[in-house]
Amino acid sequence: MLELRPGCECCDKDLPPESTDALICSFECTFCRDCTENVLKGTCPNCGGELVPHPRRPAAKLAKFPPSTERVFNASCKERAAGATD
Repeated sequence: MLELRPGCECCDKDLPPESTDALICSFECTFCRDCTENVLKGTCPNCGGELVPHPRRPAAKLAKFPPSTERVFNASCKERAAGATD
């Protein structure tokens, strides 16, 4: 089951479970749409995989299957993404 991480790993923007701004790779690295499009160019800086829209869990299932509360933030995300394109 997907973790539904609560924030962008690159800029730390909040991404609630109903957000249409969340994108993930196959390892569930999670990024906001702005970072995905403007910084990462659609590629995960951690694994090199593509970033795709994160599915949204139906609201009726959130109580039984809550999203993760653990934030993953990597301050060097933007630097690593810039280095990968040089």
